[in-house]
Amino acid sequence: MKSELSSLRGTQALSLIAVTLLIGCGSPTESVAGADSAKSASSGQCKPIETRPTETKYKPAAEGQTRVPCVSSNMDFKVTVLSKDLDSPWAVEPLPSGELLVSEKTGKLRLVTPEGKVGPAISGVPKVDSRGQGGLLDVALSPTFQTDRVIYWSYTEPRSGGNGTSVAKAVLSRDGKSLSDVKVILQVKPTYDNNMHYGSRLAFGPDGMLYVTTGERSDLKTRPQAQRLDSHYGKVLRITTDGKPAEGNPFIGKENALPEIWSYGHRNVQAAAFDAEGQFWDIEHGPRGGDELNLVQKGKNYGWPLASYGIEYSGDIITTNEPHRKGLEQPVYYWDPVIAPSGAEFYDGDAFPQWKNSLFIGALKEMRLVRLVIENNRVVGEEHLLKDRGQRIRDVREGADGALYLVSDGGQLLKLSPK
Repeated sequence: MKSELSSLRGTQALSLIAVTLLIGCGSPTESVAGADSAKSASSGQCKPIETRPTETKYKPAAEGQTRVPCVSSNMDFKVTVLSKDLDSPWAVEPLPSGELLVSEKTGKLRLVTPEGKVGPAISGVPKVDSRGQGGLLDVALSPTFQTDRVIYWSYTEPRSGGNGTSVAKAVLSRDGKSLSDVKVILQVKPTYDNNMHYGSRLAFGPDGMLYVTTGERSDLKTRPQAQRLDSHYGKVLRITTDGKPAEGNPFIGKENALPEIWSYGHRNVQAAAFDAEGQFWDIEHGPRGGDELNLVQKGKNYGWPLASYGIEYSGDIITTNEPHRKGLEQPVYYWDPVIAPSGAEFYDGDAFPQWKNSLFIGALKEMRLVRLVIENNRVVGEEHLLKDRGQRIRDVREGADGALYLVSDGGQLLKLSPK
């Protein structure tokens, strides 16, 4: 994901751009992207991509925890703009049919055809609070979608006294125009009145359980709740398909602990995915510095706000913060300065053999797609793609065809496919 899609090589690439497809308003636009020219011919590695000064003076706890060498895919691939007409899309979920289910932050779900035709808003979606970072957020298919057509989504639910992250499920009609049997299966507690840090990524695990990420609502008042087990804030939750606490959760039956909690001490997790081995990873927003990649495990404490590689946006040290604290988990990898991660996918398709098992992450602040090469649960290479596009990448998912599908805050739906 880190090769620069805009660096087109040679006369052949230029001629391809000259015949870029632009077939009328709203039609897909195709271009060819090349491999990163910074690649070393012998090793495929180069110096770390990030060369700017760090925001903090903190030192990593282990070698390779930040700024690993860059790598290059060393291949050409095609970028197709399927649509530019979406309204603040937050998630894209490919369907077995080849259609794409897209959530728009403003409160609408839409189906997009493989050719890029955007359908009307699907009826039956509950009202959302779309102020600030809120709205209609992630969307995921039931593991048995092909037979039951059940979908799940997270959203900012308006409530008495404020709002909160909630998860709902419903049956998508065969014609893709409406939802039925809508049920809210999880309401993150407590309700609070602001418009920040809802988390909201959904991922079904190989155990068939639904993993839900939450934020700690950002404010100094709510931030400490990431460390409290009587609050859903700053947690990974693990629930059944009906919203009940999943069997085997670490805090079931413990006093003053919510039974849905799987892990805690998170800040604002807007990216999460399972790898080929069934391990769950999250990529969470740090403050000023300190975006984290974590290997999330049962009952573990990931530190926020007691430990972070970041500082306050003001430049002040975070209260009680130390990056290395006994009993708190270290991130596998971190970024300083931040990339602002949103959306993640481990690639396991056959269309791009060079990308097998790579972790792809959308970057909002840095406006690119990040690819991490992970070996033995350590990051060994980093690549940045789509830098020339100037798009805040909000989500990335793999389709049944092996292509990668991305949505951006600017309203674009992109497809990355073999040249």
